[in-house]
Amino acid sequence: MSRSNAPHGDPDAAQAAHGLSPEEWTPRTLAAQALGRIEPVTRSVVPPLHLSTTYLRDPDNAYRSGFSYARPDNATAREAEDVIAALERAEAGALLFSSGMAAAAAVFCALERGDHVVAPEVMYWGLRRWLRQEAPRLDLTVDFVAMEDPEAVRAAIRPGKTRLVWIETPGNPLCTIADIAAITAIAREAGARVAVDSTAVSPVLTRPLTLGADIVMHSATKILNGHSDVVAGVLAGARRDAFWERLVAIRGGWGAILGPFEAYLLMRGLRTLPLRAAAQSAGALSLATRLSAHPLVSAVLYPGLHGHPGHAVAARQMEGGFGFMLSIRVAGGEAAAIETAARVGLWKRATSLGGVESLIEHRASVEGPGTPCPPDLLRLSAGIEDPDDLFRDLDAALRAAHGKIG
Repeated sequence: MSRSNAPHGDPDAAQAAHGLSPEEWTPRTLAAQALGRIEPVTRSVVPPLHLSTTYLRDPDNAYRSGFSYARPDNATAREAEDVIAALERAEAGALLFSSGMAAAAAVFCALERGDHVVAPEVMYWGLRRWLRQEAPRLDLTVDFVAMEDPEAVRAAIRPGKTRLVWIETPGNPLCTIADIAAITAIAREAGARVAVDSTAVSPVLTRPLTLGADIVMHSATKILNGHSDVVAGVLAGARRDAFWERLVAIRGGWGAILGPFEAYLLMRGLRTLPLRAAAQSAGALSLATRLSAHPLVSAVLYPGLHGHPGHAVAARQMEGGFGFMLSIRVAGGEAAAIETAARVGLWKRATSLGGVESLIEHRASVEGPGTPCPPDLLRLSAGIEDPDDLFRDLDAALRAAHGKIG
């Protein structure tokens, strides 16, 4: 990684420490300990909030502290970046952005004019819309393919022109699964980079960089923060090459860094990430299993189910669970799906994913014309509530909707 894992600012740490070093810690310990850093002035175990926008120069006008101005860099943001980089095993480090969209857009804006991109048909609708509207203005050509089919990716690649393959797995909201290692091998043959939107799983469950990807992106608004009170994005890089330095320059030039207070809240969320990810994955699997047998549910889309077409790939590249996102198709069609979402009590009708509270949403209504979402689909984000309560609430809503529509 780009920065030391030793306790920040503590010159005696290496001499004083006798136990396991951070390099030997498991992800759960890395997150809980926030890399084990101790603030040197007060010796606090909680990383402080650094709000200053400017920093004192040395007498010769140098900045030996490593900080000059808050627009390209911030100490609180660095702390969260280092934890994410450690979890992702990102040698280049990580870059926090003001939103997931800002992080994703930076990757495409770092390409050269005339470059070709391969992207998934099933992906976050906001980025899909941005690519359709803004990529032509950047003189980028984008082909959307069934990313769950590596041969479709191979067929879409244009030798000498394709510079980026963008993967989203699981794909939002249809829970499609892309084989990161297989697609990376195909992209490598053509000299293309691979970036993976791993928002729906987090580095606790999948580490795309270890599977060959060059960049991993998260909407940190989701499970990385986990409390629905921060809008943030992050990129983590496999290596510090010219493309990564271009991303660093773009963030600094655009002023797209995350604010220190938001970075502080993100760090707070990261410390419980492994526990939340495990609980939410277990809850989602329980719901998916029970809903698969529900008479008013025509299909359940969740990679943890053995009948899911991407289950084998998901089991190979996901560890400790299959994520918090699932979707259901409601018997009775669009009207029944919308009515079901209207009838829930515990579930919250709201956009977003990965928070401690469970959310439900009729995605076709949100995404509008051109969406790949069937009109009878409801996207669910399982929180940390009791899965039995979540099932009973949804069951009651499904039955009430059927009684009204049927």
